[in-house]
Amino acid sequence: MRLFLERGYDATTVSDVAAAAEVSHMTVFRYFPTKEALVLADDYDPLLVERISARPAGEPLLRRLQAGLIQALAEVLAADRQLLLARTRFILATPALRARQWETQYATQQAVVAALCGHSATADPEQEFRVWVTTGVCLAAAAAAIIRWAQQDGRPDLLELTQHALAIVAEEATAR
Repeated sequence: MRLFLERGYDATTVSDVAAAAEVSHMTVFRYFPTKEALVLADDYDPLLVERISARPAGEPLLRRLQAGLIQALAEVLAADRQLLLARTRFILATPALRARQWETQYATQQAVVAALCGHSATADPEQEFRVWVTTGVCLAAAAAAIIRWAQQDGRPDLLELTQHALAIVAEEATAR
């Protein structure tokens, strides 16, 4: 991230990253299949899936997803607040990364749905669709909060902003 922030995305090569990490460019590609993956890769998905899965199974789906998201985000902020802010701002400012961000959100959504529904051939298709839709909505709300937070230079409290975004989802779901 340091190199990308200093030089810009287009001006930083995989060879530059490899040299800074004191490894070969082939080693970099062994762990990161694309240049975009160097910026977009993170360890947040397993944490998110774990926090959502740890919620009580009988809890309503929306509440389970919201609480798991907030818990995971709190842990990420405690460990990597500045990195999250820098990465988010960098992604927003870099068209090639913005375009690839949807892929990472899709992968996150797949991981959450798989954790909640499993991969069983006997899974209820309607329930799986319900989980897919609800997960997508919650992830989109969290992404909107993170984008606003980054656009405001990390000044608002991201947890409060995310809780507000998720509350909007809940309010809209119950509005008639």
